[in-house]
Amino acid sequence: MRLLLMSDTHLPRRAKRLPEALLAELPRADVVFHAGDWVDTATLDLLESRSRRLIGVYGNNDGPGLRARLPEVAYAELDGLRFAVVHETGSAQGREARCAARFPDLDVLVFGHSHIPWDSTAPGGLRLLNPGSPTDRRRQPYRTYMTAEIAGGTLAEVTLHRLPQG
Repeated sequence: MRLLLMSDTHLPRRAKRLPEALLAELPRADVVFHAGDWVDTATLDLLESRSRRLIGVYGNNDGPGLRARLPEVAYAELDGLRFAVVHETGSAQGREARCAARFPDLDVLVFGHSHIPWDSTAPGGLRLLNPGSPTDRRRQPYRTYMTAEIAGGTLAEVTLHRLPQG
């Protein structure tokens, strides 16, 4: 099972559209995750229309239209792995312990907000993934998104993709 992870698209404020490289991943993904800060409903509509399955949440920059359609936290079980998606997890310091305490029954937590890619594992085994932003790199050297594979009930081949400048 192939996963596509993104967050913090901030359309149309930070970019006019999603990058072509990211859009090209949509038909290859069995499940698409978006960890909030869509900003416009058109991006949600686009991803819903092009994704086999979309799992998304609203972020702090998302208004009433998006909040009416998306939860604050979304949960899914995929090939035996328990996932959740949330926009914000707080500061980097202590993140693993804080998230493990908040989500004790998960295998993988996808989050956003910081625009900083993150891949770590908390004591107890919770995997934390932040794909960064494909449209707004902020202080990061690249705009980014992630892909991953689930094989035999295991999360494998988590890849951070760097998008060209521009």
